[in-house]
Amino acid sequence: MKVAVIGSSHGGFEAVRGVLKDFPDADIEWYEKGDFVSFLSCGIELYLQNVVKNVNSVSYATPEGMEKLGVNVHINTEITDVDSEAHTLTALNVNDGKESTEKYDKLILSVGANPFQLPVPGKELGNIYAMRGRDWAIKLKEAEVTPGINNVTVVGCGYIGIEAAESFAKAGKNVTLVDTGKSILPTYLDPEFTKILEAEFKKHGVKLALNQSVKEYVGDDDENVSSVISTNGDQWDADLIIETAGIRPATDWLKGKVDLNEKGMIKTDEYQRTNQPDIFAIGDSTEVTFAPTGKKQIIALATNARRQGRSAAMNLNDEKRKTTEVSGSSGLHVFDYKFASTGFKDVTAEKAGVDVESVFVVDTAVPPFVHDDKLNAEVYFKLTFDPKTREVEGAQIMSKRDVTANINTISLAIQQHMTVDDLAYADFFFQPSFDRPWNIMNIAAQKAQDKLDHK
Repeated sequence: MKVAVIGSSHGGFEAVRGVLKDFPDADIEWYEKGDFVSFLSCGIELYLQNVVKNVNSVSYATPEGMEKLGVNVHINTEITDVDSEAHTLTALNVNDGKESTEKYDKLILSVGANPFQLPVPGKELGNIYAMRGRDWAIKLKEAEVTPGINNVTVVGCGYIGIEAAESFAKAGKNVTLVDTGKSILPTYLDPEFTKILEAEFKKHGVKLALNQSVKEYVGDDDENVSSVISTNGDQWDADLIIETAGIRPATDWLKGKVDLNEKGMIKTDEYQRTNQPDIFAIGDSTEVTFAPTGKKQIIALATNARRQGRSAAMNLNDEKRKTTEVSGSSGLHVFDYKFASTGFKDVTAEKAGVDVESVFVVDTAVPPFVHDDKLNAEVYFKLTFDPKTREVEGAQIMSKRDVTANINTISLAIQQHMTVDDLAYADFFFQPSFDRPWNIMNIAAQKAQDKLDHK
């Protein structure tokens, strides 16, 4: 059996691993448009902040290593067409422009997504960067030390924008973070958390330009960007723009080949199958099932892509594994604060038209008698639940101490349809240098019980 995998990031890599495991005799053809296999854009921040020294190490695999495992790796090879009836692919060598026709028995599409470029005047100017892929990582690293790049504007305040803003602030640049929303990280955190993080950004010199968007990029005589004009009339200097205003599925070439939805996402079933026989799709160009609602939506996370990749590989011949529903669990840091969230927040539930209630708890990480600022930082925790069924629907946690692993427990609680009553007295260990006798999840769930029982 010849299995073709298009794309080499999280999903594509996991699919190849899965095929190697489940079909050791398969002929695996792995296609990558770029000249580097399985670069992980989630590691760019670590590279920019010198935690990771070598950009080439931000990868799952090398062509040489995968070839030794029996995988036929094709770098600098763009797949431009697929014929599902003939089971063939059109492969373009990006170096010499030559095309070839390649056969497959099973095809796994892990085509990913592209950064969205703002359609504003001046978008063609120089020094307007994205933050996705190895090439951009190298350019961004160079920009950190380039004379003349002092004022940096980051467009978009999701995870990638937050990472870019912090990285360039730590590099000594004057950073402005602009977004249409009224707060940073609106998809991930409620205001109780974002207010603290916004103050943290301001403390480190990052200027926040919220409730506005970019109206125009203005250039200088060198044809590079020199300033930004916003939709509310503000203008500020900018030697570098980093656009992190979302992504779009890289599926234009698949129109008419497999079914796409109105957003260009590839439609798949619970086994990652498309509407075409023997073609599967995974990763950022597909939707995943959100556990709190049971409905599919866009949740572009590496963990989801890898989970889908494993499912696609297992299901090549038979229906062996449905892809697990997810809660959208994720985490990040903003300078000293570490945070994570999962499931519904008040802000996302309101947008989805879902009725939820929440409780907010502030506690210390360990008992008060532990007089150590690093050990005993404040912990902020918010638990969200369904007021009718009492089921846990989401949570958010933040502290200067890393307590983010609690969110994994909440994610499991959501998937298993646990109630606040289940969580209120759930068994968690206690040791004074690690935790409190009542874990903060217990405390929040008990508070939720009181709220529901005394309506």
